[in-house]
Amino acid sequence: MADLKSGKCNYCDKIVNKSGIKKHIAACKEKKSTQQGVPSHEKTKYFHLMVDGKYSPEYWLYLDVKSTTKLKALDDFLRQIWLECCGHLSAFRIRDQTYSSYPDKSFGDRSMNYKLEDLMGEGMTFGYEYDFGTTTELNLKVTSESEGKSRRKAIEVMARNTAPDVRCSACGKIATQVCAQCIWENKGWLCDKCGEVHKCGEEMLLPVVNSPRVGMCGYTGNGII
Repeated sequence: MADLKSGKCNYCDKIVNKSGIKKHIAACKEKKSTQQGVPSHEKTKYFHLMVDGKYSPEYWLYLDVKSTTKLKALDDFLRQIWLECCGHLSAFRIRDQTYSSYPDKSFGDRSMNYKLEDLMGEGMTFGYEYDFGTTTELNLKVTSESEGKSRRKAIEVMARNTAPDVRCSACGKIATQVCAQCIWENKGWLCDKCGEVHKCGEEMLLPVVNSPRVGMCGYTGNGII
């Protein structure tokens, strides 16, 4: 793989290192221009969220989220952009409390019908899981808070990682497929030609997509941006 930490700002299209995206967004002229001339009484509070794969941090999103957004809406967004394949269960883990898509009260679960502003603030970290069989785990952090013009969309992608340059395990060409069995041994990345003769068979192959769920379950990618 090439640089695993770079991403693109969705306002100015500049390629920025993951560690510098917070500073870049704060200074981005194109981002600032969307907030100019807004009276203070018309401004809305937003959280900036860094989201990345717990075991694959090369996949990341930097989000601008209305503080009044409910966990359910954030869950839906993460499913659409990165995760949804078979309608699996999911849950947020916040301060040792579980907020589940289908809460089991006997285990103390709560629903996702809670606003972010009632559960978190700047600097807070929390977790998320999608699919409790072939699980994809994410880390989330509120990197900062801001006020800006209210918009219809509750969640906006400010930046996203550039797709990793994954190479075929057999020949070194750009990988387009991955074996859902071999990926657990950190191999099985394949180009189209090598995929035709892969020992596990075509039924085990999934497309290479820009998501921490690549190669898992039946995920083929959604990519709403």
